[in-house]
Amino acid sequence: HRHREREMKLASIKTLHNAHTDSIWAATWAPATDSRPALLVTGSLDESVKLWKGDELDLERTNSGHALGVIAVAAHPSGTIAASASLDSFVRVFDVDSNATLATLETPPSEAWLMQFDPKGALLAVAGGGSASAKLWNTTTWRVDATLSISKADSISARGVDKSGGKFALAVAWSLDAKRLACSTMDGSIAVFDVHRGKLLHTLEGHNMPVRSLAFSTVDSRVLFSASDDKHVHMYDVESKGLVCAMSGHASWVLSVDVSPDGSALATGSSDRTVRLWDLSMRAAVQTMTDNTDQVWVVAFRPPGGEGVRAGRLASVSDDKSINLYDFA
Repeated sequence: HRHREREMKLASIKTLHNAHTDSIWAATWAPATDSRPALLVTGSLDESVKLWKGDELDLERTNSGHALGVIAVAAHPSGTIAASASLDSFVRVFDVDSNATLATLETPPSEAWLMQFDPKGALLAVAGGGSASAKLWNTTTWRVDATLSISKADSISARGVDKSGGKFALAVAWSLDAKRLACSTMDGSIAVFDVHRGKLLHTLEGHNMPVRSLAFSTVDSRVLFSASDDKHVHMYDVESKGLVCAMSGHASWVLSVDVSPDGSALATGSSDRTVRLWDLSMRAAVQTMTDNTDQVWVVAFRPPGGEGVRAGRLASVSDDKSINLYDFA
């Protein structure tokens, strides 16, 4: 980890109350393009997706089209394409700037949960919920290139009894080099796949409650972070299968984890209503933000880039219908 001259910290910039008319379950940043800065994309139980601009969180656009609550949003690394997944079993892929629908991906009921585009932008990985798998959608054809199963083929016994333990796939994360995909489950185990070979490499153990969020390090493809209902954040080495450390501090479920662009910090959101900042050189929480009145579903660092943009930003969204924007320095 690079040495920081001063203590890192978050400072509140803006709280936007009633950003949606219901709980906000999803958030991500669409990276800056040549023609505009990064936009914050949020998805809500109110069935809409909204795009927000700048430190004032000015509403750029509201997207409708889903018939049920929006549970996940993801943005392509180019910044021009994004996707929203809903409880209606559809994933809508759209042009960030024009809102044109580029593709509608249909899945069986409860088989589209959290999703993430790979760093190269070639694939969209979708956690497959009850299918106990992750699906990789090709971003050129918008067809499924591969289905990565969490359970090894031998999990079905001779008598046809499912031994996968009802592994419900909740979240996915790509490694920096796009060679590894991690997929977390309701039972707390995390599958790590070799994407090129379409093969389950191994399963990371240590959590025994749902892992609702995963994030790879932004500087090291071996390092994966997980957030669990067991109140802990784990740091794993995905190649050696090792649990590097377990970090505690939240008083309840940890619902979201994200890594700062420089790789030096983690942010987490929890059902204890707080956002925490963790210094990875100390592997400890250094700050707790208490701006929310209900559980914090997502924390997301703004990706670097954009004209004259040096400052770090962190956004959080909550069941209290608000968006919080923080300066990260």
